[in-house]
Amino acid sequence: MSEQLQTQCCIAGGGPAGMMLGLLLARAGVDVVVLEKHADFLRDFRGDTIHPSTLELIYELGLLDDFLSRPHHQARQIRGHISGKEVTVADFSRLRTHCKFIAFMPQWDFLDFVADHAREYPTFRLRMRAEVTGLLEEGGRIAGVRAMTPDGPLEVRAALTVGADGRRSKVRELAGLKVDDLGSPVDVLWMRLSRKPTDPAEQLMGWIDRGRILAMIYRGDYWQCAFVIVKASFNEIRQRGLEAIRKDIAETVPLLSDRVGELRDWDDLKLLTVMVDRLRQWYRPGLLCIGDAAHAMSPIGGIGINLAIQDAVAAANFLASPLRADKLSIRDLRKVQRRRMFPTRVIQGLQVTIQNRVFRAVLGAQRPLSVPLPFRLMQRFPLLRVIPAYIIGVGPRPEHVRTPDAFARQQSSRISS
Repeated sequence: MSEQLQTQCCIAGGGPAGMMLGLLLARAGVDVVVLEKHADFLRDFRGDTIHPSTLELIYELGLLDDFLSRPHHQARQIRGHISGKEVTVADFSRLRTHCKFIAFMPQWDFLDFVADHAREYPTFRLRMRAEVTGLLEEGGRIAGVRAMTPDGPLEVRAALTVGADGRRSKVRELAGLKVDDLGSPVDVLWMRLSRKPTDPAEQLMGWIDRGRILAMIYRGDYWQCAFVIVKASFNEIRQRGLEAIRKDIAETVPLLSDRVGELRDWDDLKLLTVMVDRLRQWYRPGLLCIGDAAHAMSPIGGIGINLAIQDAVAAANFLASPLRADKLSIRDLRKVQRRRMFPTRVIQGLQVTIQNRVFRAVLGAQRPLSVPLPFRLMQRFPLLRVIPAYIIGVGPRPEHVRTPDAFARQQSSRISS
């Protein structure tokens, strides 16, 4: 016999979008159950860049001091190397936000941070090792989910079911929502290489040379590296052998040449199949998709996690009141898509353009590359660097927390007593 739960909102997926939505709705007095299929949040090679837009939301929630007290690193600029020439791509110091930097925190630590604060509310429940296997449908509307747990089947009935379960969303598949594939000409190989005290102090660097693109993200005692490859070329790369890719990396980033030997076998490289897509319609009666489940993003700019969190804030702003009043309608769900479709289209449009025009050209180049005119202008006129900083760090139509803290009086009375 299956376990049964009743809630106002069931969220499938304990990633950034799902956990942030769970926190905001629970804080607003909505009863929430979040289902996460894994036993913990420990997954490597996930986005770990917390951008100024997300830090602003954390500030609005009154949690910034706690966040900044946890281990993290800060990048106030993004620098790149194009055929050996160093360029500054973005400068966050001029943004009109409380935090003028990108914070680097492993995603599992960020999710633990959100979960810790969400658990302070009696309206929040997080069930780990609970994998959604089906949707409950009654009278033409989604009425909850079926899930499997180590203790057996689980059935969660809810006024709203939210698919926040990533770019290979089970929820959107089960709901039959149609996906438009925007395509990508590249994939990414993720790897770890040790960091030495003599390495540059930058937290984030990009290296571009003829035929090769590699990004390096500071992670304390190692670099998390992303090596861009032509779409579906991984098998061909494997046939060339591990020594060939070590050589490619060393030639692209000379400072790594003394440690590419740390790539001992193919298990040390993780393939990310890059997808850029979006749902035509994010909702059905009783159901909404947000984050990567609604729009898978390219890793360019590390924007995906922050766009997903923006979705969660917009969803909470529109849906908390009707959920509390038990008056949720499909019009409310439509408002979320209308609000978030514009920034999704803008960012995906920029990413697709960069992939098709820049990445494709670089990966096919046979001669040394010259620094493009926009980057040359940024070096001459530093104020121009705020443009990419705003696009990456804030983005179009940033969201703000509009939902109330339904438990603020109770918390203040407990403190005073």
